[in-house]
Amino acid sequence: MKILSPNSPCPCGSGLKYKKCCRPYHLGKRASDALTLMKSRYSAYAAGDAQYIIRSTHPDCTEYDSDKKRWSDSILNFSRSTRFLRLTILEYLPGDTEAFVTFQADFGEGVLREKSRFLNVNGQWLYRSGEFH
Repeated sequence: MKILSPNSPCPCGSGLKYKKCCRPYHLGKRASDALTLMKSRYSAYAAGDAQYIIRSTHPDCTEYDSDKKRWSDSILNFSRSTRFLRLTILEYLPGDTEAFVTFQADFGEGVLREKSRFLNVNGQWLYRSGEFH
């Protein structure tokens, strides 16, 4: 895992310290909506918190891997080799059981634009899928 001080600015771009923003979700607090989950997942990638990414991914997601060690290693390799510069939320379509967040992530190596689909399963928001834009 990357070392991210609790007093560092949160990678999600909220302007808050990491300890007051996304860290509580990484430590087990449930996201109240899909937008919060999306931001906390971005921060988890930036922080190298593979376990949070795994816990917050729906089992039907194509990225889901039952070999958790292999999946975790893949996430950590991505996290270590990527410079996370900025997260911009382009659109948020909330819902009770399904929601969508379109975002742009600026990396040192380029830009990723995705419309992510999230599902609320028994009160827990999970990342289900994404379409690149």
